[in-house]
Amino acid sequence: MRTIVSAGLCVLLSSLALAQDPSAPQLAPQRKVDGQTIVSKELPAAEFTFGKDFRYVGGQVVNLYGKADAEQHLFVKAPNRGVVERFYWVQFEHFLPSNALTYHYKPDRTTDSGGLQFIYDVEAYSDYAGLENADPATDGFAVHKLLAEHNLAFPKRAARVRMFHLPTADRRNELMIIYGEALPEDSKVPVAADGLALDDASPASAKTVLDHAWEGLTIQKR
Repeated sequence: MRTIVSAGLCVLLSSLALAQDPSAPQLAPQRKVDGQTIVSKELPAAEFTFGKDFRYVGGQVVNLYGKADAEQHLFVKAPNRGVVERFYWVQFEHFLPSNALTYHYKPDRTTDSGGLQFIYDVEAYSDYAGLENADPATDGFAVHKLLAEHNLAFPKRAARVRMFHLPTADRRNELMIIYGEALPEDSKVPVAADGLALDDASPASAKTVLDHAWEGLTIQKR
């Protein structure tokens, strides 16, 4: 759950605003991974199958400021070590019973797959790796650490699409899928240090990145 400041998407509550509590007990992921597929029995009940170019790095559950738990799974296209070329970061997140917080997203842009609707935005970065490695109190840092444990790292110049699905009417659960791809140095895609909203700056580039995300991912409701 993240705060997004762009014309395409306004998020009132954010994962980047929720830090991990290192004293919290570590939970095991509830979803199972069968080959190229994440099997989720609830919230939402669906199967997420990734292209054969991607391999599963691992899963983990992180606590965010004692307010939410986030179950993370990561598929990458990458060499045995080094910078990943493309990745899918899948996060099932929910607020804990100890609070009454909810997720709120402005549905300016939506996309659908397998019967699930997502609110999305697309951005490009001149140093995506540095962004996700900047603050150890974020879900992004937790994924960065998971990559590092496998001798992998996020790309520096990168474009990514971030998609949010709210499976319950009370808006206390969310599914976030982030697809990202490395950009070559001679890429025509505009970038910025803190992220450039491609939906506004380069709609054609934004569409290409979104298309790439769906090319490698199939969703089927259970």
